[in-house]
Amino acid sequence: MQFLIYILFYPILWIISILPFPLLYLFSDGVYFLVYHVIGYRKKTVRKNLAMALPHLSDKERLEIEKKFFSHMCDMFLEMIKTLSISKKEIEKRFYFKNLDVYLDLEKKNKSIALMCAHYASYEWVVSMNYHINYTGYGIYKKIANPHFDKLVKDIRSKFKAVLITTKETSKTIEDCAKNKKLGVFGFASDQTPRWSDNLYWHHFMGIETPIHIGAEMLAKRHDMNVIFLRTKKIKRGYYEASFEVLSEDVKSVPNYKISEDFMARVEQQIYEQPEYYLWTHKRWKHKKAQ
Repeated sequence: MQFLIYILFYPILWIISILPFPLLYLFSDGVYFLVYHVIGYRKKTVRKNLAMALPHLSDKERLEIEKKFFSHMCDMFLEMIKTLSISKKEIEKRFYFKNLDVYLDLEKKNKSIALMCAHYASYEWVVSMNYHINYTGYGIYKKIANPHFDKLVKDIRSKFKAVLITTKETSKTIEDCAKNKKLGVFGFASDQTPRWSDNLYWHHFMGIETPIHIGAEMLAKRHDMNVIFLRTKKIKRGYYEASFEVLSEDVKSVPNYKISEDFMARVEQQIYEQPEYYLWTHKRWKHKKAQ
C-alpha cells in the first residue's frame, strides 16, 4: 500500500518540480487558497500560537501575519518539491550564504561543528550549504513513516552531498565520528517542542515559559564541538540570504543551557522582525509546567 501511494504521487511531485518558478508560484497561490480558505489547515493552531506569542499586536495585525504565513508555507512546501530537479546554479542564486568565511574559519579549528538553526524562512534549502564546505554535512531529520518517501528525501539531500541521519541516530553518529577522528558539521533545527519527559529544561520563549531542546548543546559539550547559528532571511519570493553567527568556540567553559538560551533568543529576534516566516503550524507551547 505504501509503495502504491508512492508511485501514484511521485509523478505528480516530479511534474511540479520541473515547473518554471513563475508557474510554480502561480500554482502556490492556488494551493494557498485551497489550504487556507477552503481546508483551513491548522488555522486554529496558528491563530492560537500567534495570539500567545504576539499579544501586543491587534487582531487585525495578527490576521495579516497569519495570511502571509500560510502563503509562505505553501511557497516553501513547493520549493521543497522543486529541490527534486533544481540545478546547483539555480539554488546558489536563490539561497545565498552572506558570510561563509565565518563558518570556514571554524573548520580551521579542527573540531566538529554543531550548526543550530530554526524552522524559519527556508530551512529546506539550508542543505545547499554542502556545496560550499569541506566538512561532511549531516542533516538531522525525523524519519518518514513511508519508507519510499523517506528514501526519496534522502536521495534529494544526497544531491547536495548531505548525509541524513534520524534524530535517534544522532548521538551515535557523532560519537562514531569522534572516535574515528572524522570531522563533520551537524545541523540541528532546535526550536520546536521537545518530547515530554521529567527532565525538560524550561525557558521563556516569546515571553512564554516552555521547554526547549538542549540536545545540540549537550552533544557539543560532550564531544567538544564548536557551535554556530545560521540566521536565514527571506529577501523576496524564492530568494533567501543566510548568515553565520558563532555561539561558542569553547563550549566547556560556557555555563550549562547558556548556548541553548542564546540560540532561542536569536530565533525570537528573527520572529519579531518578520513573524510571517516562522513555522506556526506546530503546537510550540503545548507543554505546561507543573505548579
